[in-house]
Amino acid sequence: MKSHGYSITTTWTGNTGSGTASYDAYERSHEFGAPGKPTIPGSSSPAYRGDANRYNPEEMLLGAVSACHMLWYLHFCSENRVVVTSYTDKAEGKLRMHPNGSGEFQSITLKPVIEIAAGSDERLARMLHDDAARMCFIARSLRCDIEHMPQISVTN
Repeated sequence: MKSHGYSITTTWTGNTGSGTASYDAYERSHEFGAPGKPTIPGSSSPAYRGDANRYNPEEMLLGAVSACHMLWYLHFCSENRVVVTSYTDKAEGKLRMHPNGSGEFQSITLKPVIEIAAGSDERLARMLHDDAARMCFIARSLRCDIEHMPQISVTN
């Protein structure tokens, strides 16, 4: 069986001078990076003293699920002569919180808005989302429900 390895470096950048001396003493800022690639600014959610101008782990997870599904979907469309001309997904996730502060994603909903070229099979374009859902590495690794609500239109 073939396997692939991936790595990313996460670096905390939020030491304001006293480290984690107290809960209020540090920023939640960090960066994701890999050699030869631009860094991605991260933080915790604003609900946990994070910077709203940076991506939080919950958004990054949604982005990973959304991108993985999209890439598989585009792959299947190209194999089946469904010509996609535009694809934008507004993924949403519901996080269930527990009294001790832990939590987990309860559900993720992908809402791609897709345009396909005239002559492409719209019914097949809808069905290929099921194939993408079965193949997405990220979605297959999660325990929560993932729903797909595509909107497909045909361009002339």
